[in-house]
Amino acid sequence: KGDTMRGQPGPAYIIDENLCVGCKVCIKCCHVDAIIDKILECEIDPAICVGCGRCAAHCPQHAIYR
Repeated sequence: KGDTMRGQPGPAYIIDENLCVGCKVCIKCCHVDAIIDKILECEIDPAICVGCGRCAAHCPQHAIYR
């Protein structure tokens, strides 16, 4: 609730595979385990993502957005 980027959970986030460096910071901060480790990059499962924005807020590459 208080950890959202825009105040309210919304649509699933996506990861730009051209910007993702596979650091896995997003995996560590995702509280619903919606992020899949694809070895060299990560992918968000839209069926699991609740749109809270934690991953986007913590991504050092700014590779995660709606």
